[in-house]
Amino acid sequence: MLRPRVIACLDVQDGRVVKGTKFVELRDVGDPVELARRYEAEGADEIVFLDISASHEGRGTFLETVRRTAEVLFIPLTVGGGVRTEDDMNALLRAGADKVSVNSGAVRDPDVLTRGARLFGSQCVVASIDAAWSDEGPEGPGWYHHTHGGRQRTDLEAVAWARECARRGAGEILLTSMDRDGVRTGYDLELTAAVADAVGVPVIASGGAGRAEHLRDGLTRGRADAVLLAGILHDGLTTVTELKKALAEWDVPVRLPDAGS
Repeated sequence: MLRPRVIACLDVQDGRVVKGTKFVELRDVGDPVELARRYEAEGADEIVFLDISASHEGRGTFLETVRRTAEVLFIPLTVGGGVRTEDDMNALLRAGADKVSVNSGAVRDPDVLTRGARLFGSQCVVASIDAAWSDEGPEGPGWYHHTHGGRQRTDLEAVAWARECARRGAGEILLTSMDRDGVRTGYDLELTAAVADAVGVPVIASGGAGRAEHLRDGLTRGRADAVLLAGILHDGLTTVTELKKALAEWDVPVRLPDAGS
């Protein structure tokens, strides 16, 4: 059985890592290469690199920044932002990404997930879902998927969309609660568990990590396969090492930095 993963996320805009709250009020927190190297040294299992303005601005991901980041890493790197076609996937994989995250492009053309999985393997294809609760959605109250860096709400109910993405070939779901993003009150466990129960592929919980207990709850009560965090690392409130040691004390079988795999 695969061990639960702790993943560090780098949201990148104009070549710099940024962080905000609920996808707004972004602030500069550093260089992606330096931060990726630091989090790997602390024991992060993977790095997720998201070009958060690519789809909104109608351009592709900055390949040079991806190359620079990939060159210093020995752990898996997932890259997303502005991915619309299998050619975009190919370019990112050739630039050094191990997996490619697709959000807006999959809504526009859901079969891109299938084509990507067929060409590169489903393990390379990650469906990114940015979900926020709405009392007045087209399917009634529920979580609805957003695109273009959270700027545009779709009519897609998030749990059903996750199931469809997995059916079409996505090998992993990156699930972000927009309501919890940056507020550090914990992952949306109800949303995470609902998606985890609906799909047969790994689910990464994202949005809301504030302390070690939140990671534990995301992996146990939320039934996620991995937890993603950003702000508490960027602000120096804790380290991946400290978080993993706390998880191990709660008998969560994470890979410790000095314990091998």
